[in-house]
Amino acid sequence: MADLADIVRGESARYLETHYVAPIQRKALRDIAECRTAAMGWTPAQCDDCEGEYRLFCSCRNRSCPLCQGEARAKWLEAREQELLPVPYLQIVFAVPRELYVLARYAPRVFYDAVMRAAGQAVIDVGRSALHLRLGCQTLFHTWTQTMLRYLPVHCAVPAGGFSLDRSRWQPFAPQDLPTKALRKRFGTLLCQALQEAAGKGKFDGLPPTVRIEQLLVRVRARRLKVHAKPPFGGPEQLLEYLARYMYRVAITNDRIESYENHRVTFRCRVSASGSDETLCTLDAQKFLDRFLMHVPPKGFVRSRSYGFLGNRNRKQKNERAVRLIGRDRTLPSREPFKPLRLCPACAAKRGIRQTHFAPAPEVEPQFDLPLRPPPA
Repeated sequence: MADLADIVRGESARYLETHYVAPIQRKALRDIAECRTAAMGWTPAQCDDCEGEYRLFCSCRNRSCPLCQGEARAKWLEAREQELLPVPYLQIVFAVPRELYVLARYAPRVFYDAVMRAAGQAVIDVGRSALHLRLGCQTLFHTWTQTMLRYLPVHCAVPAGGFSLDRSRWQPFAPQDLPTKALRKRFGTLLCQALQEAAGKGKFDGLPPTVRIEQLLVRVRARRLKVHAKPPFGGPEQLLEYLARYMYRVAITNDRIESYENHRVTFRCRVSASGSDETLCTLDAQKFLDRFLMHVPPKGFVRSRSYGFLGNRNRKQKNERAVRLIGRDRTLPSREPFKPLRLCPACAAKRGIRQTHFAPAPEVEPQFDLPLRPPPA
């Protein structure tokens, strides 16, 4: 069965001849093509099953590579679970208006930063004005649908309670007490203000002449933005697991790719929110690569951020103070600490493991040169 690295090795040379690719995207292509091959080098390792020594081929550690994020995802989830408060949680989803998607193509870093700040600050502002509480929230941003089209929601995990304005006590609230209408209006106001300020500083000067920030903002202000707020299914632990899947995941994983032949890629995608119904989607390999590169995050962009009393400044002290004021001991999830599994190729095959550190493809050599320097405009 084919994987993303096979598609990159087979299609990148032709793709680079006909498309402009940003340096961060070119680096992602090069890393994915060489990940866990002889080009990345290897280190001796001991198999956990047969205890024999084998060659462990190195990972590229690129955050757009589907092979390299399993351990990082597990460690992130462990750290967030240690910070869970013994209160109910609320999941809030801010959907970015489609009129603004064009900005994600030409100025992704500036636009994504504005969206995340607007979402996090909207929760804090509405909590202070409507509930008279100092709230905290963990936000996460992703950019894709099941068919790798562009979709830009911000997910927020918000404890159903907060500090009083004088920080002397903890005050809970019911999920329905947080007004969705106020969140929607505040998010739209903050987002438009941030984009207008960025335009005034010249950060959108690279837009084509047919795209004007003023016209986009007029259309956004005239429409009703979509904001959903409800308790998560399965509790806060389930919510964190859901966020972790997007925190360290790329637009498509290898287990969804069914075939790659005759320059066409077939992959599985869900057609219902429950995931019970799946269908096959077939794309031209060049179109497939184009959709994948849309979701390579800009250099330095942080996908998950914290606001309010969950912010990084004095985060541990505020978290411990919240637990004391709540007056209940936190219940940590009963899961064993994460330990990476190390298997030789033979033992990995016995377990049916397809693409891991433990069953590398050392015979694959780099087939093309991908310089990091972009071509002339």
